[in-house]
Amino acid sequence: MLTVTLRFYEELNDFLPGPLRKRDIKREIQSGESLKHLIEALGVPHTEVEVVLVNGISVDLDQQLQGGERISVYPMFESLDVTPLLRLREQPLRTPKFVTDAHLGKLARYLRLLGFDTLFFNDIGDQRLVETSVSERRILLTRDRALLMRRTITHGCYVHAIEPWLQLTEVVARLDLVDQVRPFSRCMVCNGAIVAAQKDLIEQQLPGQVIRQHDQFWRCQDCQKIYWQGSHYSKLLKTIAGLVVGNRQAGDV
Repeated sequence: MLTVTLRFYEELNDFLPGPLRKRDIKREIQSGESLKHLIEALGVPHTEVEVVLVNGISVDLDQQLQGGERISVYPMFESLDVTPLLRLREQPLRTPKFVTDAHLGKLARYLRLLGFDTLFFNDIGDQRLVETSVSERRILLTRDRALLMRRTITHGCYVHAIEPWLQLTEVVARLDLVDQVRPFSRCMVCNGAIVAAQKDLIEQQLPGQVIRQHDQFWRCQDCQKIYWQGSHYSKLLKTIAGLVVGNRQAGDV
């Protein structure tokens, strides 16, 4: 009987059953079994893993096991420099783009609110999601573990939170996005870029009250939706500022 000993670190423990968290795990294996198969058999998607050490040596997920190995599995370190170790993806996405699954529509809108290029589809199916993530080098955001376990996915992030704003806070913190926030620069409806618009060129499309009360306007380059700083603007700005400040303070701890 061949066995190996694994230990998962930090947030990777969230994917494990309670009795297996934060402790050594002994598992039987087949000779030649891959690290990827072993790790995902325990419920941890490979996209959540950044560094794996086998007997103290950094290896990739295709490593075949022979029994007796001691395996340490570490989570993503997108915000840290781990170049002395072997990363499991070519490079982090320092200018991140996202694609979300059908259950994260509100998260997609919030990411667009912060200025992040985020695609959302509610009916294209898992295979198309995977293809979009890979071909456009977009981080796939999902609460479906099985989706992240597909071999072709290189950049993905499991979203733990249920409530959309908490999901946004989680993604911003985990992927260290706070310094890339550009509020109100992207259309929440279609993801297009928002640019300044001349009032006299769009007046016919605006309610009379809006024309009288506002002079500055912006328009989505794709869907042509018009934006202005209405009564909700200051509230949104304060909410975004709270998210940014909270993340920076957490990073200083």
